[in-house]
Amino acid sequence: MTSFPRPRLALIAAVAANGTIGLNGILPWHLSADLKHFKNLTSGKRIVMGRRTWQSFPKPLPNREHVVVTSLALTLPDGVLAVRSLAQALALPQPAEQPVFVIGGNAMYLEALPLADDLYLTEIEANVDGDTTFPAWDRAQFREASREPHAAPLRLGGPDVAFSFVHYVRL
Repeated sequence: MTSFPRPRLALIAAVAANGTIGLNGILPWHLSADLKHFKNLTSGKRIVMGRRTWQSFPKPLPNREHVVVTSLALTLPDGVLAVRSLAQALALPQPAEQPVFVIGGNAMYLEALPLADDLYLTEIEANVDGDTTFPAWDRAQFREASREPHAAPLRLGGPDVAFSFVHYVRL
């Protein structure tokens, strides 16, 4: 079997100040700017996700190669690949210059974090109720490469909340 160099691995998530990323299997907010940001970063790329994240989508996202990590036998639409592990997903042939994006959920982030080259986080400046969190990570292992602040357009049942698109790169 031919081995390929591991592609650059990026994690992408919207994360509340208290680490929340989900509630009842979905995002606990609707943030149009974040959805556009996600689309811009992941369009034309491979996205890797766990089964529950996959099942939260009504259909495959356009212009992306979907890889679902699962131990279950799933019926998947054409163009969506199931693998048994993150290692299998990362071993798939991939252009070296294109990152692979892990898009959730918590178990996938936890497994991928030690390997991550980049973190693309939408940092929401509020604590949000949820049942799923982004794993704790060592900020000393990353540097902030860019930050794009947005002033208060996100409403979470109270006053508007600010958020930032932040790109971290492993040192």
